[in-house]
Amino acid sequence: MKNAYIATYPPRQCGIGTFTQNLFNSMIASDIDEPNHNKSFIVALKDFEEDLSYPEEVKFTIRQEFQEDYLAAAKYINLSGADCCILQHEFGIFGGQDGVHVLSLIHQLDIPLIVTLHTVIQAPSFTQKEILQRIGKIANRIVVMSYKAIEMLVEIYGIPREKIAYIEHGVPNYRYIQEEVKKEFKLEKRKVLLTFGFVGRNKGIETAIKALPKVVEKHPDILYIVLGKTHPNVVRYAGEEYRLYLTQLIEDLKLEKNVVLLNEYTSQKELFKYLYASDIYITPYLNEAQITSGTLAYAVGVGSAVVSTPYWHATELLSNGRGVLFDFGDTDQLSDVLIDLLDNPEKRLAIRKKAFEHGRKITWPKIGFIYNDVVEKVMEENIKIEKKEIIPFDISLLPKFSLNHIKRLTDDTGIIQHAKFGIPNLKEGYCLDDNSRALLMALMAYKIKKDPVTLELCPIYLSYIHYMQNPNGSFKNFLSFSRQFLDEVGSEDSFGRTIWAIGYMLSNSPNGSYYQIGKMIFDKATPYFNELKSIRSIANTIIGISQYLHSNMSDDIMIEKLRDLTYVLMDHYTKNSHDNWNWFEELLAYDNAILPLALLHATEILNDEAIEKAAFESMNFLTEHTMSNGYLSIIGNEGWYKKDGERSVFAQQPIDAMAMVLMYRQAYNISNDKKYLRKLFKSFKWFLGDNDLRMSLFNHETQGCFDGLESYGVNQNQGAESTLAYLISYLSVLEAHKDYYRKD
Repeated sequence: MKNAYIATYPPRQCGIGTFTQNLFNSMIASDIDEPNHNKSFIVALKDFEEDLSYPEEVKFTIRQEFQEDYLAAAKYINLSGADCCILQHEFGIFGGQDGVHVLSLIHQLDIPLIVTLHTVIQAPSFTQKEILQRIGKIANRIVVMSYKAIEMLVEIYGIPREKIAYIEHGVPNYRYIQEEVKKEFKLEKRKVLLTFGFVGRNKGIETAIKALPKVVEKHPDILYIVLGKTHPNVVRYAGEEYRLYLTQLIEDLKLEKNVVLLNEYTSQKELFKYLYASDIYITPYLNEAQITSGTLAYAVGVGSAVVSTPYWHATELLSNGRGVLFDFGDTDQLSDVLIDLLDNPEKRLAIRKKAFEHGRKITWPKIGFIYNDVVEKVMEENIKIEKKEIIPFDISLLPKFSLNHIKRLTDDTGIIQHAKFGIPNLKEGYCLDDNSRALLMALMAYKIKKDPVTLELCPIYLSYIHYMQNPNGSFKNFLSFSRQFLDEVGSEDSFGRTIWAIGYMLSNSPNGSYYQIGKMIFDKATPYFNELKSIRSIANTIIGISQYLHSNMSDDIMIEKLRDLTYVLMDHYTKNSHDNWNWFEELLAYDNAILPLALLHATEILNDEAIEKAAFESMNFLTEHTMSNGYLSIIGNEGWYKKDGERSVFAQQPIDAMAMVLMYRQAYNISNDKKYLRKLFKSFKWFLGDNDLRMSLFNHETQGCFDGLESYGVNQNQGAESTLAYLISYLSVLEAHKDYYRKD
């Protein structure tokens, strides 16, 4: 079986890298009858700009924070002929917020996936939970090293029990004689206590040091060796502060002759010599939230007498007399345990014997055999999890439609424009753009779902629009929470979005009073149509006029205004569309789909072949640049996409996804080609995780939508614009769903 392994890898100094190297070698060694095993390879994660010389089995490297490397790695693996991918997961080794970039890689794999989890968090953040749940959906098997991890994955993350495999942490098969290695290290006259691994405050080493004075009184020959470098991430952000603290603590307790801090990252062979040389191994971690400890597995594997705090992995691995537990931070109890074991060599020997017997069961060749067995079972099942959390057109799988967050953002003035996470940010006040979108959403919701709550919301948003209109027909945009105007004339974009919402209401008004005030606002704004310069404002206004004309086709004057504005947009298209650049500007910027959408609406009213041709050409051009990977990848607002330039991937905005949904909806209205409905659903799934980061923007707890996709992960603020974009898109999906299943 040819496997692709994704993880950190030596010479990078990382416990997971060492684990992967052992796993790689043991799976090959335990399956000598399978020649393709020798063709297996490593995809290694690189931290920052480290320049390492990797061994020949490393065929591809990923720069941790470069998302494009993850996509390139997936492509490499898919073309490599590998049968299965085995990924080691820990949040900190992958790029983006909580390692979110790994999702873009695994979503692109065409082969079965097995993921070993080195961390399972009991109280995860939203992002951590989302990442692990998505891994659980995509992977064919999730491997964990403790039964506690299985319990947490099932109960907290909702991962099916049958998808989880329990495989213990492997132990290298080194064998040494204690007396010989003690002599090599010149420790034959000392009782050796040992802790090894990366040093950091969560390891609780000070607990062990503080317990030693009482032990030294009775056993002055004690030597406590702390073997390991400070964790690179700790050094990067805090320097050697913790090691300096431990050094001072040793001096204060006058333990200079009894404690040594070896600031080294030793080879595995050297490490096991220290393990065999030790009389007692200590893991004094400070809290229970440690689901896997490779250092503990090594200590048990060689038959050490282990003394540990009762973190999750230790509680399991040291059961049945394989070690001794003491309470977190309890130095007195640790002193007593150490003295008892040092005073009673026979008790120490009994613990070592039980640990060693268990250790023989978890040597790497045996663990490699178990992993090979899991791979074979996955291949035999021939079940490759389909990468489609949401089945197209099956609306029963969509989140429940909810206005909870919209109601949270709405008061008697209007809808608050911004939020801090899921809480309205009153400091930012209100804006015309969002109240116009809110009116459009509420009208759509009433039309499609007949929800009476929306009728209660409509007059709030409509009255805000009315309040912000100037005598000349233009609109102010921003209003403070204390109801103070913050501008005299708002942006042209906000004007266009308002005309869109009002135009929609004039064709879908739930009662006469709404229509009357809407018509008054619309008529008052009409003279301002000719003043517009921004093509997106023109596009939004075209859509609004088209919506109005659906029920007012006898208004010849408005038809001519629609024609005039459409020709302005067409003129931009004609001037800029050349050399395979079928677009309205020399760049793809924000809210792009609104431009083809406007021409598609105008086509429906004006029945002009030139307009229709430009509409579909520009739509296809945008599709080519945003859906080439099989999912919607919105042009990022960090730098947009200039002709002949580099395309920006982040910050992706929900309003762009909404515009794509609406564009394909209107393309279907005109063409009756159901391929546009499929693209519509694909665009909507951007909100639900079918995107570059493979992260859902919908928050099931608040019923809101996150504000966008950034290079670091999801922007977890949930303002009005993003949630309204999600809801308008959702309602369009419901309409499209009916059309898709309608019989010809």
